[in-house]
Amino acid sequence: MKRAKRALLGRTGGPIRIACVNRSGADLRMKQLTAALQKFYDKHFLPVWGYAVKLYITQEPKPSDWQLVYYKHPDQKGVKELGRHQLTRGYQPISKVFVEKLSADEPVSLAASHELFEMVIDPLANLWAQKSNRTLYAYEVCDAVEEDKHGSLMQDGMRMSNFVYPAWFEPIDHPPGTKFDHLGTLKEPFSMNEGGYVIKKVDGKKVTKQFSSDKKKRRFAKEVRHGHRSEFRAGKKHHTLMRRPKASR
Repeated sequence: MKRAKRALLGRTGGPIRIACVNRSGADLRMKQLTAALQKFYDKHFLPVWGYAVKLYITQEPKPSDWQLVYYKHPDQKGVKELGRHQLTRGYQPISKVFVEKLSADEPVSLAASHELFEMVIDPLANLWAQKSNRTLYAYEVCDAVEEDKHGSLMQDGMRMSNFVYPAWFEPIDHPPGTKFDHLGTLKEPFSMNEGGYVIKKVDGKKVTKQFSSDKKKRRFAKEVRHGHRSEFRAGKKHHTLMRRPKASR
């Protein structure tokens, strides 16, 4: 079988198509959720980062398309290779949202926008920004400003994730008025808010996480993290493909 051509951001053929697939079994109001994600992305994220995407709802994604998939929990049947970021069989990025672990403070729309934004900017979760000769920071655009208490970003009644700007990854002195995140709460590169965290690599050694507070560290430790991008960065294994479903008899 001929392999699907790798879809690349910034190509001249148009926006990247991202299939939104609900495998959670829950009523996620997919039509309203997907429309709100697209509208917020086009209005707020696209002008800053410049990569166009087209979201669509389906149960059968095309091999050439990226995927944003909603699961019930990380151990749900069909979630393969837990603990590692995955590629589809067409070699396209896939991000996962685990619905069951979400709370009232983290609605599905917030988690979905977080995963969408980070997948777009670093599809393979392998990019790093150099702060100094010794320290690298993971190219994650939402972690440093998650659990933001300074305000909410809303779209059609649905809460969306704050995100950092390109200046956040630049280890230089910026002029007054420079924005480092969309809500304008951060004041310098590589900083984080009271509920955020960052992923670092020092001297090319083990990947570590730095938390904004001990409370954040304790909350983080209680979360089910396998299947998350941050855990892939900390691992030693390469990307793995989604397995092809077994044919029904």
